[in-house]
Amino acid sequence: MNGKYTPTTTHSSWGSGNPHLIVSHEDRHRTLPLDRDVVRIGSADDVELRLAGLQPLHAEIHHDPEDEYVLVLHGPATTSARHVPVDSIGGKLGEVLRTGARFVLGEWAFVYARDEYADHGLPYGGRQGGEGAHDPHQPERPDYTGEHPVITSPPSMT
Repeated sequence: MNGKYTPTTTHSSWGSGNPHLIVSHEDRHRTLPLDRDVVRIGSADDVELRLAGLQPLHAEIHHDPEDEYVLVLHGPATTSARHVPVDSIGGKLGEVLRTGARFVLGEWAFVYARDEYADHGLPYGGRQGGEGAHDPHQPERPDYTGEHPVITSPPSMT
């Protein structure tokens, strides 16, 4: 090798990286795989993640066509992010989740996680070794059109 570093991309197949939420309440913690295109969180009978004490539809997590996971709030929450219109989910106000993102709905705390190689966030998920100011930006994401299946099985708490 000539000693010159050549950056490599870490784009992976659509939905890879074991995206999931760690859901906590008091001293209980569970992992919820994000294996649907939309996971609705609330207290209604028809939501995918039913939790006591929340509004019937309190929040949604959308798996968008850009292979991002986007939090959309419908009820009060504590989060460190400012929600902005997200084009990939029809301009709804949302937060693109990155590994380690935390939010609280009622008495329930959530942490989003996805294996780094598949988390498109910067600085570490976009390319091996991170995205630094001295490095050229990584190539555009692959076109995921047609690559992902429609997921219909409900997620389970394990």
